[in-house]
Parts: sequence; C-alpha cells; structure tokens
Amino acid sequence: MDIVVETKDTTKYFWAKYHMTSQTNLYQAAKELAVGQSIGNPNARSVWETKEMINAHCAKILYTKDFDKSEGLVWIGFPYENIDWEWDGVSQLLCFLMGGQMDIDNITSCRLLELDILPPPDQFKGPLFGIKGIRDWTGSYGKPLFGGIIKPKTGITPEQLLDMTKQLVDGGVDFIKEDEILGNPKVCPLEKRVELISDYLNNCDKKIVYTFCINADPDRILDKARIVLNNGGHGVHVNVWSGLGSYRAIRNSGMPLFIHYQKSGDKVITYSGHNFSIDWDFLCQLAGLCGADTAHVGMLGGYSNDDEDTIMKNVYTLRRNNVVPALSCGMNPDLVAPITEKIGVDWMANVGGFIHSDPQGSEYGARKMRKAIDSL
Repeated sequence: MDIVVETKDTTKYFWAKYHMTSQTNLYQAAKELAVGQSIGNPNARSVWETKEMINAHCAKILYTKDFDKSEGLVWIGFPYENIDWEWDGVSQLLCFLMGGQMDIDNITSCRLLELDILPPPDQFKGPLFGIKGIRDWTGSYGKPLFGGIIKPKTGITPEQLLDMTKQLVDGGVDFIKEDEILGNPKVCPLEKRVELISDYLNNCDKKIVYTFCINADPDRILDKARIVLNNGGHGVHVNVWSGLGSYRAIRNSGMPLFIHYQKSGDKVITYSGHNFSIDWDFLCQLAGLCGADTAHVGMLGGYSNDDEDTIMKNVYTLRRNNVVPALSCGMNPDLVAPITEKIGVDWMANVGGFIHSDPQGSEYGARKMRKAIDSL
C-alpha cells in the first residue's frame, strides 16, 4: 500500500504535523498512525477493503528524507471525505488526530504540533467579536486591554461579587473573568449572579466585558449560556476541560456572547515531557477556529513564567486567528511595559492577586494597574 505523497493536497486532506519517535523508523510509525487512524489495522488488510476504498479514505504521509530515522517530524493528511463537520465536529477531528494508534508499541512518543486545515466557514466560524470587536465594545484602543479576575475563586455570595465588580469597574478594568472554579455552587448560583451583575453593568457609563464561568457537560453548557444571555449577560468563560466542542457549540448557537478560552489544567494534555501530548499552540489554533474571542496564553515574568519563545509563538497564532491573547498568573504593573515591548499592544493583562491583595481594597489595586497601562 503506497500512501506516501510528495506534496500536500489541501483540497482533499486536512494535514497534521507530528513529532514522533519509533522502535523501528519514522516511516513505519507514520504509516501505522495514518492507516490505523483512517481505514483500519495498519499491518493486516481486510477482505472488505477495495483499492477504491483505500484511495478515497486512507490517510497520506508527506515524504520526508528522515523516514529511516527513529525520530523526526512528519505530516499526515486525513481525507475530508471521512468527516462530516456539522455532525462530527472538533471532537471527531481530535479522534482522528490522536486516537487509538497512540497505544501501539512501535510509536514510543507522539506530539501533535500543527494543523493545516480548510474547514467550512459555516461550521467553524471563528470569533464573533475578536480583537477589534472587544476594543470597539470597551472603547479601549492603542494599548493592552485590562482584565480583572474574580478572587477568591469560590465561597463568595452574589452580593459580594457585585460589590467586587463595582470596585473593579471603578478601578478601570475593560474585562472581568470569573475564575474557572466558580461553577454553580449554592452560595453563588449562576442565574442569581448573572442577574445582579448584568443589571449593574448594563446601566454603567463604561461598557466592559464580563465572562461568567459556565463549565459543564455537553448537555448543560448551552443551557448555562442561555441563562447568561437571557439574564442580560454578554460573555462566558469556558475552561479547556469542558471540551473544544463546547466553544464551537456556543459560537454556532447564534448567541451573541463573548467567549473566553481558559487553559487552566492544560499541562495534563500539553506538557512536552509526556510521551504523548498536544502542543498548546495547536489548541490555540483550534480555539480561534471554534470561536473564542479571548484566550489565556500563559505568562511572562509571573509566578508561572513560561518560555518566551513559546509564548511569542502562541500569541502570534492567536492573533492570526483574531483571538485576544490574555496573560496572567502573577501579572502586576511592573510587567506591563516589558511585556508590551516584546509582544505589542494587542494583548490583555489579566490580574487577580495583585488587585485584591491591595491593603486599600480591590479598587485601588485596579487603579494601580490601570495607571501602568495608561502610562505606556
């Protein structure tokens, strides 16, 4: 079975780039992944297979001179013919790309790095608002956006949350993000806090984006999004553990909501030290395709200090997909200028601990952050 090609045909196949190691060689590992993730057992042909079936449905491997090596980079193309974007979506896409063949002995490590894909725009619509949309909404131009994070993560009442929100607004934020830990607890139920917060924000002189945390299983997440919309809210926060299909479902639902994509916990999937993993940059690309408007990209210089080259790559990927990259985890006023010098103004400084630990209160902490941004 000859499945090696010299060029990438992007009209018939969506292509994934992998870094792989093998007990044999790169070609054998790539073949086992390509065949096994498309038509079946890579080492035994079925009596039901025909030449026509293989030609139409078997994945392809892009030729590389490194085939004889035990480690290297390889592109594998999966037929568009094998997927129904409307009904299968991003969940089935990931099943193709990182499915059962990860279990075979010959592939000793595999990291999914990049995607070259042309999905139908009616199914993968991209951000509803994006970079320009959030700037138009908030009236903030020519400088980084300023986001406040709700702290403590949980345990506060809707009334306390409202008071905190007022202080953040008075302190000059453009954006507020509930923490991913705040679900629908009895002490602070979603509908109650949406009612209180949205009633206040919709009568403010300044328009800000507030994203309510709506993490949930597939049968509930759209219900939660409707609670936000029907009670006057304009934004939702969805953690990566709710599944990439959740972002696409909200975006394709027609609900006019800002969508924040939160990466907390992603290292279980993306840590490069694992034998099998998905690069965060790949997930940044999917975030844009699935409709996120803002996305937590990581941090430079905080208590969670990520590799600078990696952050730069992720920031570029998000911007290329019209998503605002948000940096947080130790953000403070002293970091605003050096980060902006490195990555430009189209990013968001999300701040929690610095603001809320100010001895004079959250408003004063926010004002200090606002001053640092306005001083650029």
